[in-house]
Formats: sequence, structure tokens, C-alpha cells
Amino acid sequence: MTANDVRQPVSLQEQVLEIGTRLKSPPSDRMVESAFAAELSHQVQLFEAIGLVDIAHTLIVIELGTIPKSQGHLLLAQLLALQTKPPSFVMTPTRGDIYTNREAWLAEQTESVGWLGAGRARREAITTAFVLVLRHTLLEFIETLIILVMAIVHKSEQHLLSIMPDYTYLQAAQPTTFGHYLLGFAYPLLRDLERLESLVSRLNFSPMGCGSTNGSRLLQGRQSLADLLGFNGLVPHARDAMWQADLFIEAASILTTCSINLSRLAEDLQVYSTQEFGLMELDDRHARASKIMPQKKNPFALTHIRGVANKMIGVMSTVTASARTPSGQPDNRLLIYGELPDAIKTVNNTASLMTEVLEDITFNVERGRTLVVSGWVMSTDLAEALVIECGLDFRRAHQLVAKLASEYQGKSIMELDHKSLMQSAERVFGYSITLTEQQLNAALDVNLAIQARKEPGGTAVDSMNNMIAECRQQLAKYHAYNQSSLVYFASKQQSVVELAMKEIGQ
Repeated sequence: MTANDVRQPVSLQEQVLEIGTRLKSPPSDRMVESAFAAELSHQVQLFEAIGLVDIAHTLIVIELGTIPKSQGHLLLAQLLALQTKPPSFVMTPTRGDIYTNREAWLAEQTESVGWLGAGRARREAITTAFVLVLRHTLLEFIETLIILVMAIVHKSEQHLLSIMPDYTYLQAAQPTTFGHYLLGFAYPLLRDLERLESLVSRLNFSPMGCGSTNGSRLLQGRQSLADLLGFNGLVPHARDAMWQADLFIEAASILTTCSINLSRLAEDLQVYSTQEFGLMELDDRHARASKIMPQKKNPFALTHIRGVANKMIGVMSTVTASARTPSGQPDNRLLIYGELPDAIKTVNNTASLMTEVLEDITFNVERGRTLVVSGWVMSTDLAEALVIECGLDFRRAHQLVAKLASEYQGKSIMELDHKSLMQSAERVFGYSITLTEQQLNAALDVNLAIQARKEPGGTAVDSMNNMIAECRQQLAKYHAYNQSSLVYFASKQQSVVELAMKEIGQ
């Protein structure tokens, strides 16, 4: 190729899209309106992060002498100006992706823009910005989950003695308390917090300084770049640093798991708030009126939470399918640059909404107790009393109580008198059993039944208090670590800007 073969670019678009060298013509309108516009729409929220990445890279390559100091200072000055989002900077798909849009603006300000990509691909800048955005949004999400679990623990503590039936197959099963029921949802969310903290620790390694996939002859200062932006270290292998897919699948998986945990609680609460159950009522702030049926108070907040779980299953499929490419293919990221941060924000907002719902929900204490004593919820307690007091094996005790439940349909177990129990036992077993009337009354005492479940995980007050204390201890640990991480990363990012200003004498 001779000098005459190289057509000089006639516009900023041609300059930043490298038209006139390997490519002889600019992108078609269809290419711009379809591919470039879609790509850029997913990158908009990377703007601030990619600015920090560009500033950090320029600082280090100046220090290493990779680029001339005078040119580096000119470039830094304009990168700092661009970081303020000046009105003159308007992103447009005609100029390609976020990287080339930024490059076009810089080219209007200074010829030093030619040093912007020294020794690195645009993919490195965008990938690092993506990691920074994920790191921050995940830490914010962790804090929201901590607040949600705190609300669950607090509400559970308020309802240690609020009796209600526990349900399996939506059939009244055994006596429990609203506090014990609700606290059961704290533990899956604590596991989500553990998974998120572990993910952030794996995510927080720098992909910077990798050239394209295998390093560069131009010094990049990988460790210095990592230190500057607050990373724990380096992604060891340059090619892996550029083409990781597993961490983003892991993030989508955790979001899906968490949203399903919230959906399960939301669906329960929606059922329990119906007229048929009448166990609880949402605050009006979390409901929506019907436009045709005047009497209805629709639990719309819960419906929304359930819908988000459906959406996250779709996001999980998108992220997983996007990653299923040969290595070294950019299409595993193009759509998730926007999809994944948006998904984190969506689940974050959903968790905040659930916190509000739980803080304001009203539990009907009288209705809960009525549902327990009006049916056969105490059946297992009676069977277990027959084991303890009469020496029956559990299967025989179960058969006797099941027979009684069948015969007494339409009545409550509380209507079962001592004489009828003795007569039924003799008919079923062919012999009499020894159970006093006092022992029968104790077996059917709901409060005693709750306190009798005293082993770890049970409904007894001591057991509940131990679990509540355990939850609070774990939450305090997560909160302290998360807050220190948020403060640390914010200070590191601020220091990047301050170092750049100091470097150019501002």
C-alpha cells in the first residue's frame, strides 16, 4: 500500500471508525440504525466508568514513558473535561460505540487523542468499565438485601407469639407463628448475600493492560492500573481477562435465585391476604384499585415482585446464551453491557419494595388463632402426645388421629372429648390406652405446642431468639464489610481524578 492508497478521513466519523485505511467506505445507514444503535444503547451507563478507566490508563502510561508526557497531559486535560459530561458531547450511533463516540469528542479538542489507545483495544476499556459498574451496582444491591433481611428479622421478632397455621399443599398442616414463618425467608436471602459477596471478590480483579488478548510491547503497568482503580489484583491470564463469561453468568444466576426467593414470599403473602385466608392485609400504598370492581384491593406490589422473577429467568437465559460462543467473540457481551446492570437495579428496586411491604403489612392475630383452633391443625401434636404419654409407636398414633379426623369432618379437633378418644382407640386397636383428660388438654393447647418445639430451628421463643441473634450477627458482618468496600472504592475512584488533576497542574 502506498501513501496514495490511503484516503484521508474527511469527517470525525471516518476518523474514529478508521475509514480510509482497512475500510474504504463508512457504515451503511442500516448498519448504523440497527447494529451500532443497539450496541450504543447498552453502553450508555458505562460512561463515567470508562472515563475513569481512560484517565487511569493515561496516568500510568505517562508514568511509564509509554506516551510522551506533553501529549499525555493534553489528553488528560480533555479526559477530565469529558468526565463532566459537557453539553457538546452527544453520543450518536453514526460514530459507533461509546469508545469511538468519546474518541470523536476528544479529537475535536486535541490531536493528542492519537495516544488514547496506545497498547490496548477498545474492548479492554469497555470491559473494565463494565466490571467497575457491576462492582458498584452489586455492592449497592448487597446493602439493599441487608436492609430487607433486617426488616424480616424485626417483623419476626414482633410476631414471636402470633399464632397461625403453617401450610403445605395450601392445606393447614401444623401450628406455627407468623414470626417463625417469616424468619424462614431470611436464610435464603442470607445465602444470597454470601453468594454476592463471594462473586464481588472474584469480580474484583483487573482485566487492564492486556493489549488485545496476549499483552503488548508497549508497557501498560498492569499492577499499577489495578492498584489505581482499587482491584484486589490481576486477572492472571491476558486472554482470559478479555473474554471471561462465567462471572457474568454467575451474576445472572444469583439475581435469578434472589428474585425467586422474593417471589415465593410474595406469592404466599398474596394468598394469605385473600378474603378466604384473611391472615394479613397490605398497606394501601402497596395495593391498586380495580377500575371495574369497587370492592377490590389488588396486592399489586406482590404481583410486580413475582413478575420480576419471571423477567430474571429470561435475563439468565440471555446472559447464558450470549456466553455460548467460541472464545474471542464480542457478541457474548454486546447485549449484556446494559442488560446485566439493569437487571441488578431491577432486583435491587424489587428488594426495596419488599422491605416496604413487610414493614407496613398487618397480620390479623385473631384470624391466625381462629384458623388454628377451628380445624385439625393440632393433629400431629395429638399423635405425638399419644407416643409420649401412651407408648404407642408413631404409626399407630397417626392411624388413630387420622381415623378421628375422618370421622369428625366439619368439626374442630378442639371438640374432641376425652371419652370419644378412648372409645375410638379401643375400636381401632382392640384395647384401651391410658391418657388422662389433663394430658389430652395439654396436647391440644396451642401455646404449649409452640413452646414444645424447642430444638434449633423450632418455634419456641428461645429457639427463635437464637435464630434472630444469629441473623443479626451475620447481617452486621455483611454490613460492615460492604460499607468499607463502598467507601474504599469511592475513594479510589476519586483519587484517580485528583491524581490526574495534580499531574496536569490543576
